[in-house]
Order: sequence, then C-alpha cells, then structure tokens
Amino acid sequence: MVQRLKILYKEILPQLMKDFNYKNKHQIPKIEKIQINRSLGLSASNTSVLKKSIEEFMLITGQKPVITKAKKAIAGFKIREKMDLGLTVTLRNERMYAFLDKLINITLPQIRDFKGINSKGFDKNGNFNLGLKEQLIFPEIDYDDVKQIQGFGISIVTTGKTKNESRALFKALGFPFND
Repeated sequence: MVQRLKILYKEILPQLMKDFNYKNKHQIPKIEKIQINRSLGLSASNTSVLKKSIEEFMLITGQKPVITKAKKAIAGFKIREKMDLGLTVTLRNERMYAFLDKLINITLPQIRDFKGINSKGFDKNGNFNLGLKEQLIFPEIDYDDVKQIQGFGISIVTTGKTKNESRALFKALGFPFND
C-alpha cells in the first residue's frame, strides 16, 4: 500500500526542483529515516516499565523497538555496564511515511493549545528534531493503560544539505510550523 505522503512527495518534486534550481532530481532533499528514542533511565531495570514502554512503541510505530544499553558503568548514577537504559526505533520507507502522516494530521492537532511546531528544531545538516512530552497524544494509546507519562524524541533525517532545503520540504509535506 502506497502511503499518502509518499504520493504527495512525488507531486512536490517539480516545485522544489524549481525553487532551489536543482539540475538533477537526485539533488532534491528527501526523508531517509525517522528515529524515535525514549530514555527510561534507572526505571528500565523494572521489567514492567520496560515491557509497557515496548508495548507503547509497538502500538505507536508498528515496529518492535531495540533496547539500548549502557556502554560503560557510571557509579555516580548507579549505572552498570550493559544495563538497559532506553528504547529506540528506526522507521524507513512505508512505515516512515505512515508514521509521519499520522504525526502531522492526527497526533499534533490533538495537542491542547497547539500553535505549531517550532522551526528551531533543524540542525545544520537539515535534519529535524522534535520532542514530545507524553505518549497520550497518540490515538493508539489508551489513557487507562498508562501508568507513567513519558516523552520521547523524534529525529527526522533528511538528505537536505541546509536548513532551508529541509524546511521547504517539510513545509510542502504539510508540517504545521508556527512561523
């Protein structure tokens, strides 16, 4: 099944090519992957919290997350080497476009007093980072099942070379920026 945003991307290619004077269609920025991360800290050692977070990630993304582990021990933070610390999911292709479509059109408008996404989330390479404070804004998550509100970070990696190129791509895809 071809995702709606993928079709929209193909429709906006000529406009982006004209706006930035690209000579080749391969110069046009595109979204490569979406990385979603959640740090659980010391609560990751609690198996019920870890299992609940894995279940939430599977509902939100449609993909099982990878458990991230500590690389080295830090005594001051009571962290041991190879201790579970968080979760991460990398979405590509159809799942990436499905998640992005759901984020733009369903999830973000559900946020109370939502005025748009701050466009300061772009890094110098044109990738976009967004932090969400709670998982309850996703329609798949049932309010009664949530024991602890936890946020996560979303990184959208693009092939754009600058902030302006990537911003134009996101704007054309329908990202609700606040400026």
